[in-house]
Amino acid sequence: MDKALIVSAAKTVDNLGSQQHCLALEEAIREMGETIVELVIEPLRTDWHSPEQENHFRSGCAPIEALARAKQLIEAGSNAVLISGEDLLKSGYAREERLARMSIYGDDYPLTDAYNDLASHFLKVHDRSDEHFKEIARALFDNYKLSYRNALADEFSPELLPGDKWYQPITGLFRGVDCANPLVDFSGRILICNEQLADQLKVPASERVEVKAVGLGRTEGDGQGYIDQIACYEHLKQAYDSCCEHADFDFPSRFKNGEALLEAYTCYPVVPMAFLLISGLVDVLDEIPEFLESHSITVTGGMNLARAPWNNPALNGLITMHHRLLEGAEKYGLVHGNGGLGYRQGVALLEKY
Repeated sequence: MDKALIVSAAKTVDNLGSQQHCLALEEAIREMGETIVELVIEPLRTDWHSPEQENHFRSGCAPIEALARAKQLIEAGSNAVLISGEDLLKSGYAREERLARMSIYGDDYPLTDAYNDLASHFLKVHDRSDEHFKEIARALFDNYKLSYRNALADEFSPELLPGDKWYQPITGLFRGVDCANPLVDFSGRILICNEQLADQLKVPASERVEVKAVGLGRTEGDGQGYIDQIACYEHLKQAYDSCCEHADFDFPSRFKNGEALLEAYTCYPVVPMAFLLISGLVDVLDEIPEFLESHSITVTGGMNLARAPWNNPALNGLITMHHRLLEGAEKYGLVHGNGGLGYRQGVALLEKY
């Protein structure tokens, strides 16, 4: 069975960065007469409630679902697959249009209310108070800040952090910094090939990352009527277990030993809390703050700081993870995706070639 190898991953954010390496490889592949199957992460402009077209993916889980499809295509005989996502959230929409398109549950049920309701139900499931939740949310954001600072290194400036107003409550459970809604122009792409084509392209082994395994799970539906199902996160456990079992991989031990990196999905605190629990990194919610003191759960700084819009945060996470694995000592990287209010879940394991 052919290995699915990421041979290039690139992005631009607000016109900073370059995708030239990936574009050059794509051109070289086409000049060989090979076909590149293109998988598209849909932008905010696409109607959330419209049917999904073939090889088009929607929601925050879309990049993980696209990666699962890419791996499937390579193993079935395709030579090259491109995953691309672009959303010009800052420059491509009037404010009114942007807000209207983000109201995916209707004008009477904004996302902030949906997040708050899900968090409340999650707390009931785990028999914890609002104060417990807020304490963990603060610890999570502190963890993102440290990762963000490390990711930027010499380019970091305190001016890049949110202003004071974002630390104020916007609902009973959330501050502005706890919810991610990045207003940026983003474009990213990941090129995946089989080994034979990677050899023909003369991509060095040191620049290849294997898509080792991908697990997916979802509930019957999304939104207010499915909060009970979502808050139990059995479908996240299904996705995580499927990924780790397929790769025969003990993620908690590898992560705690420093062999693996993690990019948890951080759109609002319930999601990384649920991931830390179902992954076995912690046993109960109360352990999370102490765990976060010594373990970074993102390589980017999370959606709250690293900034990739709408359906693209996990694409941004996959691109960053690819580069971290090429540059660092760790061998594995796990990337999590969360779709809608949480009805779609995906987990992808990458391994240094």
